[in-house]
Amino acid sequence: MDPSPPAELQAAIPRSISREDMVQLPIRRYEGKVCLVATPADLEEAQDDFRQEGVAGFDTETRPAFKKGEVHLPCLVQAATARAVYLFQLRRVEVIPVLAALLSDPRTVKAGVSLKDDLRALKQVFPFEEKNMLDLGMVARSAGFGQTGVRNLAGILLGFRIPKGTKTSNWAARELSAAQIAYAATDAWACRELYLRFQSLGPLRAPAVAAGRAL
Repeated sequence: MDPSPPAELQAAIPRSISREDMVQLPIRRYEGKVCLVATPADLEEAQDDFRQEGVAGFDTETRPAFKKGEVHLPCLVQAATARAVYLFQLRRVEVIPVLAALLSDPRTVKAGVSLKDDLRALKQVFPFEEKNMLDLGMVARSAGFGQTGVRNLAGILLGFRIPKGTKTSNWAARELSAAQIAYAATDAWACRELYLRFQSLGPLRAPAVAAGRAL
C-alpha cells in the first residue's frame, strides 16, 4: 500500500484549521432520515439497509464521567448509510446481534474516528470480531493532517461546522432528546461523508481500504 496522498491533496487542501476560521463556517446537521431503533420492524429495516451498504459511518456515545476514576461503557451506537442514520441504544439487548453482524461484515467498510478506543469499549458490552474498520484519523495522519478529529476534518474537508453542545449530556437516558438525536446522527453521517471525500481525493484507493479492516 502506498500511504502517500496524491498531488491534488498535497497542493490544494490545508492540513489544519484555526478556531477563527472554524467559527466562520456554516453550521450543518444531518437532515435525512434518523431511525432510533426500537421495534422489530426497525431492526429489520436496519439489517436490510446494512446488507445493501458498502460504507457506513460509525460512532458511539458514552455517558460522561465527572468524577475522578469514574468510567462508563458506551450506551449508544450510530451507523450511517446512504439512506438513513440508525441509532442503537445498548440497553436494548435485541439490537446487539444486528450490531455484531455489521461490525463483523467484511463487505461493508465501517468508517469512524478513534475506532480503536470505541471497539475496545464496545467489546466490554458484547462480543464481536471486527472486520473492515477504517479509522479516518489514521487516514488523515497518513495524508499529513495535523488535526484529525471529526469536527476539524469536517471543517477542513467538508466546509462546515458541527455543533457539539450535547456531547456531555446523559447518553444513558431512557428517552433521548431531539438535540441528542440530531447530534448523534450528525457525527455518524459526517464520518461517512469524510470517507467519501477522502475517497474522491485519492487516499482511499482499494488497497488502503483493505488495510483498515482490523484495528
